Amino acid sequence: MQSAASTIKDYLTDIPEERKPAFLKLRETILNNIPKGFIEQMSYGMIGYLVPHDLYPKGYHCNPKLPLPFVNIASQKNFIALYHMGIYANPQLLQWFVDEYPKHSNQKLDMGKSCIRFKKMDQIPFDLIGELMQKISVDNWIDCYESKFIKSK
Repeated sequence: MQSAASTIKDYLTDIPEERKPAFLKLRETILNNIPKGFIEQMSYGMIGYLVPHDLYPKGYHCNPKLPLPFVNIASQKNFIALYHMGIYANPQLLQWFVDEYPKHSNQKLDMGKSCIRFKKMDQIPFDLIGELMQKISVDNWIDCYESKFIKSK
């Protein structure tokens, strides 16, 4: 479910009041922990954390006009979602996250390839999300992205 909001401010305004405190804390956790170089902007109808074109001019292979995506957060119909491309691309990071999650939440981990779903707002493991954000620098993400998603000629 993508939002029609064109700015982060508009996106945040549209979040249901009962979710707003948790969503704002998730955003703050990401902003306080994501390595320098990533930028925050609207991306795919969600709040995104991206590698800007000035650091990675090639952009996203699916649409080079777009900056390289890394993390997105969204308020979906039934949950808050954290989309983390590093977990999708790096099996060791995924395993670390899966192993750590039960230490930070008594809820069962609900996730897809890159999507972590939080249905209970009081069960979001903010400390773990902060650690996750610190695990991959812009340069690490570019290297991982190119090795996993860009075919060599």
